[in-house]
Amino acid sequence: MSNFIDPAILFFIFGVLAGALKSNLEIPQPISRFLALYLLMALGLRGGFELAHSGLTSTVLSGLGAALFLALIVPTMGYLILRRLINGFDAAAIAATYGSVSAVTFITATRYLDDHGIAFGGHMAAAMAFMESPAIVMAILFANYLRKDQSANAPSRSSLNVIKESLTDGAQILLMGSVIVGLLSGDVGKAAMQPFAGDLFKGMLAFFLLDMGLMTARNFPSLRRLSPWLLAYAIAGPMVHAALALVLSLVFNLTAGDAGLLMVLAASASYIAVPAALRFALPEANASLYFGLSLGITFPINILFGIPIYISIAHRVLA
Repeated sequence: MSNFIDPAILFFIFGVLAGALKSNLEIPQPISRFLALYLLMALGLRGGFELAHSGLTSTVLSGLGAALFLALIVPTMGYLILRRLINGFDAAAIAATYGSVSAVTFITATRYLDDHGIAFGGHMAAAMAFMESPAIVMAILFANYLRKDQSANAPSRSSLNVIKESLTDGAQILLMGSVIVGLLSGDVGKAAMQPFAGDLFKGMLAFFLLDMGLMTARNFPSLRRLSPWLLAYAIAGPMVHAALALVLSLVFNLTAGDAGLLMVLAASASYIAVPAALRFALPEANASLYFGLSLGITFPINILFGIPIYISIAHRVLA
């Protein structure tokens, strides 16, 4: 229950309620975009500062290796399962959505770990960045294979452009650049940036989660048209992905904090980067399906219940 009295989580719930009541409360898009970029920058800086202390150790390499493995196996599993339930293009799009990650879910999880005094490695911010793009690339490959089967013209050039854009996406570049800045500046940079990247972080996260609550509520009506099988996947799929992450954490001998974050990442689903890329890469897919499942179901479940559950399990198994 402690997660529900956290101010950031309470603002998310408040946003959902305000949206459900059809309030005209709205966060202007430029402000929402700024908040997202701020959170990524602050998270990246923190990761870089911590990496400056630890260095590129075997623990760091193990965490990054486990993350990359998940980034490949989760969308593959999702596509093979969903292909039996829906058409190939929708299966590829949903598999990419759930094979990628949610930065906001991850950032909320790091705050939860801080509040509960559970240590985690700064390299997990880099792990999050590494997990974002592979699913997009795989979805494009699946889609081109389907188009070839249907004797359609496979847009190979545009696919390559989308892959390039996904790898050089502004949010991802900012995150990795902030990690590098933190790594290079070390303790001096940490002290200088503490008022910006540390003291303001909690309030900025609460403000952004208020906006996410409003967005979630606005997306609820589209869920009524979804298949029960897809609704089940949106709930059970992330649990399976988190369980796989826990197994990998045991294999790679990760710490409890890193394992908890890896479980949260595996259980999350993208609602920004992947939908933006797939809108052009997979026009055959139904955007309301992958966006509705991710933002309307998986995101709120993870924010309210998934984060404390996954971190608690990781702590009990690995602590």
